[in-house]
Amino acid sequence: MSVELFKIPAGASLRDALTAIERNHHGIVFCVDDTDVVTAVATDGDIRRRLLAGGTLDDKIISCANRDFVWEPVGASREALLKKLDHRIRVIPLLDERHRLSDIASHDRLPLQCEERIYARARSPVRISFGGGGSDLTHYFSGAVGAVINTTVSLYSHATLRLRDDSKVAIHSSDLGQVLMADDLLGALQISGQFGLLQALLRAIQPNFGFELYLNSDFPMRSGLGGSAVVSAAVLGCFNQFRRDKWDLHELAELAFQAERLHLGIAGGWQDQYATVFGGFNFMEFRMDQNVVHPLRIPQDVVLELEESLLLCDTGIAHDSGEIHQDQRRSMQQETVQKSVQGNVELCYRMRNQLLRGQLTQFGMSLHEAWLLKRQLSDRISSPHLDRIYDNALANGALGGKLLGAGGGGFFLFYVPPFRKHGLIDSLQRAGLHVRPFRFEPEGLRAWTARDRGNQVPVA
Repeated sequence: MSVELFKIPAGASLRDALTAIERNHHGIVFCVDDTDVVTAVATDGDIRRRLLAGGTLDDKIISCANRDFVWEPVGASREALLKKLDHRIRVIPLLDERHRLSDIASHDRLPLQCEERIYARARSPVRISFGGGGSDLTHYFSGAVGAVINTTVSLYSHATLRLRDDSKVAIHSSDLGQVLMADDLLGALQISGQFGLLQALLRAIQPNFGFELYLNSDFPMRSGLGGSAVVSAAVLGCFNQFRRDKWDLHELAELAFQAERLHLGIAGGWQDQYATVFGGFNFMEFRMDQNVVHPLRIPQDVVLELEESLLLCDTGIAHDSGEIHQDQRRSMQQETVQKSVQGNVELCYRMRNQLLRGQLTQFGMSLHEAWLLKRQLSDRISSPHLDRIYDNALANGALGGKLLGAGGGGFFLFYVPPFRKHGLIDSLQRAGLHVRPFRFEPEGLRAWTARDRGNQVPVA
């Protein structure tokens, strides 16, 4: 409906006002001055009372108009309009910043609020793996059944994505300390540098719009916490928010695997992608026909006790999981290594049952057994320095532990009984190592959208 049907010059007559009211069917007109500013409001009731008081149809409308009227600014909230309309007000003028009539609100007409620009956010947690490592490699479970047990903890990769009105691409990574800028997707894929993982993801996603992507993580790169899969999941989670047909959890994990393993060509297993996307305690089985994620229903008091009994220790040594997995692929041809992986799988089933039954002392000792088996998979998994860290932990209270991820560095996970925990922490800190606090994270990838609300930095 045109607002022109509601406007009338302040010098118009009552007759002109009634004619306008007859046209707009809302029982109201708005008096405007020479600059189109609304100065007063008159209703059919105001006109009727003027006539009953002895006025004539030739009187000016301003003689009975109300200069102190109710109005709302353009863009007023639905809540504000509804409250006024529910308080015996029939029509509310919506005025712009110069007090010109822009629209009206009434009982049978509320203006539709324009869609605001939105942005997507996502966060995905890192995983800690308790056992079964090596069996989630395709070249192993192509001839056997792989199994791992893991959980996610409260360290995350964070991503924020907003669309542009043009085709330009901008990726800001605080982890890398770098920014990638390109005129379009093709240009972004051709830039050389440290953005290989993100470029591999873009090849898998194939977005048909320009965008700005911001990334940061709570953990160091090459930490053994499955960080590349965690970053991938956060990015995929953001892009998924702009899809009508959203990827499910399995598809998100598969896309993350596709980007890292196929497009980027980094060797590795499957558990990292599933762990960060699904979240929580999971027992995973790997076969060529299907990967199955089994959530574990562990009693809450067992979860809390386990959380207090584990220490996450940063060795300060970065590792290259791709090279270690390549070495494992070569060594997997050896019968002794295959037996070690098979032993790791069998141990994984026992560890699952220990967690479900709350047998945490046995679980801690199984971590030690898992580490001994893991070391046999490749000469590059441990080193004399890492062995000294582990032996020192055992000598100061730990029942067991293992390097997380492929090995070679990153984080040690130790299990320590309650009355030995302080002594182990002191020993690790005296050795110059950092103990990282954490909590179990029961949920995996979380992604959502938010309205811009005009409080974001404008798109450049």
